[in-house]
Amino acid sequence: MNIFGKKSQTFKPKKNIQEGSKQYHLKQYAEATLGSGNLKSAVSLPTGEDINEWLAVNTTDFFNQINMLYGTITEFCTPADCPVMSAGPKYEYHWADGTTVKKAIKVSAPEYVDFLMTWVQSQLDDENIFPSKIGVPFPKNFQSIVKTIFKRLFRVYAHIYHSHFQKIVLLGEEAHLNTSLKHFIYFIQEFNLVDKKELGPLNELIESLMKTP
Repeated sequence: MNIFGKKSQTFKPKKNIQEGSKQYHLKQYAEATLGSGNLKSAVSLPTGEDINEWLAVNTTDFFNQINMLYGTITEFCTPADCPVMSAGPKYEYHWADGTTVKKAIKVSAPEYVDFLMTWVQSQLDDENIFPSKIGVPFPKNFQSIVKTIFKRLFRVYAHIYHSHFQKIVLLGEEAHLNTSLKHFIYFIQEFNLVDKKELGPLNELIESLMKTP
């Protein structure tokens, strides 16, 4: 079954991390730690590992997770149903990437997510930003780029919860969505990746989720 429907050509999860690479071993470690069920410990930097390698592996993972979650509700997130990219009445997001779109433009939610995922994919595929070969250094502004990626990816969670949560419940995906968001919040808190004010649309939910182990 193709959960991406007509938009499958747009929503292509990042290709798997190359087997045998340093990041591949870190990915295996992360999956094993997640399997223990302890999300808080799963986000911690493994002893002796490089923080940028760890950020790279997890950036790819969260991109894939959010891509898949949004893919389950694309048929409900249309320009007619979601004419603006929003997260409740107080939060509206306009798109700009600083290169191809320098001045922020108002677009529908599906267009925004399309722009966003295409942009993130281009960052992940850029060997100058996310090097896949051992020994190739990360750029000096790598952590700044990662922060921008996580800030923008959070907006997809926020839109799903505010505009499509009933559909998520009907699809039986709410536990998966909640766990994914909780993992995301633990990670961004661990490495101070997203300013707290950016989390405003889901503040109450986040507080509730973080109270449970």
